[in-house]
Amino acid sequence: MKDPIPKAALQDPRLRVIFDSFNHLTGKDLIGCFDPLAMWNADRAIVAHGLEADPVFFYGNRMALQCFEMDFDAFVRLPSRLSAEPLARPLRARLLDEVTRRGYVDNYCGVRIASSGNRFTISDGTVWNLVDAMGVCHGQAATFVIQPDQPAP
Repeated sequence: MKDPIPKAALQDPRLRVIFDSFNHLTGKDLIGCFDPLAMWNADRAIVAHGLEADPVFFYGNRMALQCFEMDFDAFVRLPSRLSAEPLARPLRARLLDEVTRRGYVDNYCGVRIASSGNRFTISDGTVWNLVDAMGVCHGQAATFVIQPDQPAP
């Protein structure tokens, strides 16, 4: 039996900001037309963190939770910096600074770490600022795929 989809994964109003800001900044479609269930079931990981001093994830879709080996409740308590290994965190921080300046970065790849300690390689990533129609920033988001059959270095 599949785990039920957490209500917050479908009802958070920032889901629309994730969708709209991706489409606006990149000129591409994240998932076609806006549908929280389609975001949840996308064949790419989609994650987003807020604006806290130490930003915490507020969203991770089904694919992201599988990659990070976490349930939704645990994932949305995770400071996003902990998604990367300690030695990779300065590079990740520079990437996020570049996203802040440019709006988004495409073709990102890197290594992330699951709750079990397993490392996995992400590719074809886009990281973008979450900016609503009024110009208010809500954080940053990313979408990526996992490199199949390639263990992380």
